[in-house]
Amino acid sequence: MKHPERKLAKRFDMPGRAAAFTDLVYAGERGSWNEIRADQASRLPGKPEYNVYFGELHGHSNLSDGGPDIDTYYRGLRDRAGLDFGALSDHDHGGVGKPELWNDGKWELIQAKVREYYEPGKFTTLLAYERDSYPWYNNLVVYYREDTGEMLRGVRDGEMTREELHRWLAREDLILVPHDTNVLSSGADFLAMELCDMVPMIQVWGRNSSCVEYMGNPPMPGDDCEGGHWQDALGRGAKMGCIACSDDHGGMGGLMSGEGLYRCPGITGVWAAENTREAIFDALRARRCYGFMGPGRITVDFRIDGHYMGEEITVADDPEVYYSITSETPVETVTVVKNCRDYLVLRGKREQLFYDYRQEQAEDCYYLRVKLTDGRMAWTSPIWVRRA
Repeated sequence: MKHPERKLAKRFDMPGRAAAFTDLVYAGERGSWNEIRADQASRLPGKPEYNVYFGELHGHSNLSDGGPDIDTYYRGLRDRAGLDFGALSDHDHGGVGKPELWNDGKWELIQAKVREYYEPGKFTTLLAYERDSYPWYNNLVVYYREDTGEMLRGVRDGEMTREELHRWLAREDLILVPHDTNVLSSGADFLAMELCDMVPMIQVWGRNSSCVEYMGNPPMPGDDCEGGHWQDALGRGAKMGCIACSDDHGGMGGLMSGEGLYRCPGITGVWAAENTREAIFDALRARRCYGFMGPGRITVDFRIDGHYMGEEITVADDPEVYYSITSETPVETVTVVKNCRDYLVLRGKREQLFYDYRQEQAEDCYYLRVKLTDGRMAWTSPIWVRRA
């Protein structure tokens, strides 16, 4: 990549036009495909320093408005779906006509079961619940770093003030994640909020809700309201990662329920040092995670200059954008989304490295949208890139 005019002619490039490649192609009888392939492979980053773990982060039991009891819920995630981690996120109101989570010992039972089902290295449980939070996000799942914690009760149950939102967002032992942000009944409006009001994560896919990447994106079974989409927030400059969840009420977390793409479970992939509560939580808080439509596993390794999804980085030279996809189903397309628009659509390529020459904003935002041949999709948390 030494041609002095390359940046005048191109916005992006790939190792296939490196000087070494050209020399080997034009080496006559001395050139060989083995040398060319070896040169290309030498430019790829090494294996990730983290392990990938898969989990379900949003589901309900009969402690609120779900069907299964809490033991059936956790055993389903661990034994039937074969997931590495999970969270039960019952409604704080406890279900219409039923005691709230802070009554009848429900919250104490939830904390006890989080401890009971936690097996470090095998199955990780995160303490969580779903909080009604009108007018800020309405449906907001609260995740705790520890296995015990006080519920977030403010001025009025079912509602949230801006001061309360900011106070809870500032806590390093919590992660607040909304869902159904694009629907009229319980949505959020990222076009109305200020950046300081925005959460660090969104549920980009939910089996019982919709896909909220951008307005009008498929698959989209229900309402779709302007301002409630991930790209609405990213376009405003929000540092917002993504996960995928099922919002399961029937004990089918991590498993297909019904027919068609709308019944695919939402699963979150996390790149973490180990399968422990602290490591999984810290990886989520760092946005080192992605969401996909299950039940089959999709592994997405997305890095820029060796930095992982979720990071904010400064590079001294042209960014090296790399991805690798592992899945049982063939890859149909991998779309590199830059600054909320489709930048490159690569067909059938499980692994790719390219160089991006053109800085467009003071800080460029990149993420991947993956589509498999069976229609299932995956989305990575972004990487934000500044240039020195």
